[in-house]
Amino acid sequence: ELGKVSFVCFYCFSLFLLFLKLENKTKGKPQKQICQVVLDHFEKQYTTELGHTWTSVRDVLTYPLCWQYAILLNKFSQSSELENTLGVKGYHPAFQGPLPYLPALLKCYIRRTPGRFPAQKHQAGKLKEYYLLNAASLLPVLALEVKDGEDVLDLCAAPGGKSIAILQCAYPGQFHCNEYDDLRSRWLKQTIESFIPYPLINLITVSKLDGRQIGDLKPELYEKVLVDAPCSNDRSWLFSSDIQQATLRLMQRKELPSLQFQLLRSAIKALRPGGSLVYSTCTLSRAENSDVINLILNSCSNVMPVDISEMARAVSQEFTFLSGMQQHELLVLPEKGRAWGPMYVAKLKKM
Repeated sequence: ELGKVSFVCFYCFSLFLLFLKLENKTKGKPQKQICQVVLDHFEKQYTTELGHTWTSVRDVLTYPLCWQYAILLNKFSQSSELENTLGVKGYHPAFQGPLPYLPALLKCYIRRTPGRFPAQKHQAGKLKEYYLLNAASLLPVLALEVKDGEDVLDLCAAPGGKSIAILQCAYPGQFHCNEYDDLRSRWLKQTIESFIPYPLINLITVSKLDGRQIGDLKPELYEKVLVDAPCSNDRSWLFSSDIQQATLRLMQRKELPSLQFQLLRSAIKALRPGGSLVYSTCTLSRAENSDVINLILNSCSNVMPVDISEMARAVSQEFTFLSGMQQHELLVLPEKGRAWGPMYVAKLKKM
């Protein structure tokens, strides 16, 4: 009898452990801890800059269980079975409004409920069918409006999601993807290899140049330039596991606007007259967003702002935007049920 009881107890305990394991799996990454030093820093800055809006944004950023993930389909490895599966799981196509630019082959699926679709592993010689990303990451690509045959520069391209999205939209004449950081550059190459087939991949140049120097090295070479600048990555910084690293980041944060300004000035030099540039970050910080763009507009007489308010209106069902922005810029604010962003986007044109 005692043997039976102990067996039943052991069996129940095993089931309990299995339940915990499954529960943890469904909860994503329960071990994520908020980095208090970063939260305190953000609390101070964003309460001033965003007012009461910061409270609801903070609630999303500090609670990964309500985060959502979009699924960008790879047109070079199409699967009708995948689209059916997404439909069954409650996903629907994003960007259904009357957008000024929406290529038919750019397919992105989202759903209101949180959770993450399983990622595909990198396999040499095999193309992936989809890319997981924050849906707001596609807004800079939609604002850039790349057309077939145009020469395009993605100045700070790693990890490669926006480069992949550009290639879903059009076939550039030349596509230059640059990433200065060595580790991130390897990541970028792997992403491109996972999504882009031969011979198209031969049109893509991957370089490791200092983005601040590209304008001098390749003056007036591109019709479209994307500057997805290094920034305070609010979402990931809040979960820094190394407090010393987090403190150092916060100290060095003051230097980012200067770097962003230099990257933008280099990008403007690399643009042909009449060409367009999109600047984006994944931070809420005004110093890295509007302030940098205003500084460029005030110091470069050969660039002008481009109105992107029509695009913002067309996607306002899917995204929440900070009010009071100028017509050439937008800032996506995460909120429950629409937990996309932060994402700042601004568009400029070279005269």
